[in-house]
Amino acid sequence: MYSGSSDGEGGHEAAPKKIPPASSMPWVRNLRRFIGSGAGLGSEALMELETKRILLEIFKERQQKNAEAGSIPSFYKKKPEEGSISHRVQRLAKYRFLKKQSELLLNADDLDAMWVCLRENCVIDDATGAEKMNYEDFCHIASVCAEQIGPKCRRFFSPSNFMKFEKDESGRIAILPFYLYVMRTVSLTQARIDMSELDEDSDGFLQPHEMEAYIRGLIPNLAQLRDMPAAFVEMYCRIAAHKFFFFCDPHRRGKACIKKVLLSNCLQELMELHQESEEEVTDTEQAENWFSLTSAQRICDMFLALDKDTSGSLSKQELKEYADGTLTEIFIERVFDEHVRRGKTGARNAREMDFESFLDFVLALENKDTPEGLTYLFRCLDLQGRGYLTTADIHTLFRDVHQKWIEGGNYELCIEDVRDEIWDMVKPADPLRITLNDLLTCKQGGTVASMLIDVRGFWAHDNRENLLQEEEEPEEE
Repeated sequence: MYSGSSDGEGGHEAAPKKIPPASSMPWVRNLRRFIGSGAGLGSEALMELETKRILLEIFKERQQKNAEAGSIPSFYKKKPEEGSISHRVQRLAKYRFLKKQSELLLNADDLDAMWVCLRENCVIDDATGAEKMNYEDFCHIASVCAEQIGPKCRRFFSPSNFMKFEKDESGRIAILPFYLYVMRTVSLTQARIDMSELDEDSDGFLQPHEMEAYIRGLIPNLAQLRDMPAAFVEMYCRIAAHKFFFFCDPHRRGKACIKKVLLSNCLQELMELHQESEEEVTDTEQAENWFSLTSAQRICDMFLALDKDTSGSLSKQELKEYADGTLTEIFIERVFDEHVRRGKTGARNAREMDFESFLDFVLALENKDTPEGLTYLFRCLDLQGRGYLTTADIHTLFRDVHQKWIEGGNYELCIEDVRDEIWDMVKPADPLRITLNDLLTCKQGGTVASMLIDVRGFWAHDNRENLLQEEEEPEEE
């Protein structure tokens, strides 16, 4: 019905016209030649062509390098140079990220508001009087806090967080542990942000001067350190930072992992100084905290008292006076062999202990029951460097303790009996040798080390029952 043409002619359909290929058209060839030379392009088009050419060269170069490297992946990337564009972009991105994370944290007012919400919407346990909440109360408090504080508090009110806490028979949790959890999370996150800001190369590790800068920034906020003399601040930061590296840098690489620092007991011990010190707290109790001002001054006074020639380092003879001379000579010799760096040949202070090594020495002796302290001491006890102790090693080590024991006017004892007692205390996996792992496993490694290096430590072990009785008597009164 539509076979006819529109003009009334009933002839054949018109044949379609054939379009010649573009390559055969002169004007197309001329245009391509003109563009290819770049003569007719503007500055933007020329820049685009140049960019494509450079990127193509970079791509081909990387392909060639990958082909030459084979299947070995790249495991090292050179850090951007100081002042370069990459370095500036990295620092700017880090600054913006940390600023954003800081804005998401709860401040002191937010924490106070959350505590008020928890107390106003909880229930009192009739049996214990504790303030508790069930899951419905938990969700209700989450809504109230979100209205008063904002959405940044919602992450603490997740179902998984509720399940972390101990519940009573009614399925309720106490509000105090939950609030302490929120406070600790905020505190650790803030510490992580502060440490990351000081991490100059953004590798997740802090170097000694960066750790000292972090501690220096905390001093004004720590109640027990606010009155520290300005002249002592630098020395205090040096002493305080060293404990972090003793426990968080076991391989002595000169940098401590930020994650490990945050999870260590050292940071918790440092944060204890936030609390106002009470008048009845004795100097002895304050000295137990390594980060207290009393402890730092004690360490400095101890070093200065031992440094008789005021050379700034300790010789073997000077170190023998440590702890009133109760340490054995063979132990002092082994400390210098294993943990004191050799000086330059001909130097006056060659083979002397500097202040940094002295801090390691004190930390090891005051933390003998920790893996880090016991590892330090075991290297000294391992006379042959074989990784284990034999009965001959125990006999050699205790011989000096026995000599000091007799010189002190004590009763005669048999070295073989002490050796057998040590073997019974450790119960090594191999009955012929004691390894570091054996000392860590038996939970008495610190006591064993004290018996072998310090006559006072052996005396404390020998009189342990009397000492325990003396400690119990005041409690009964």
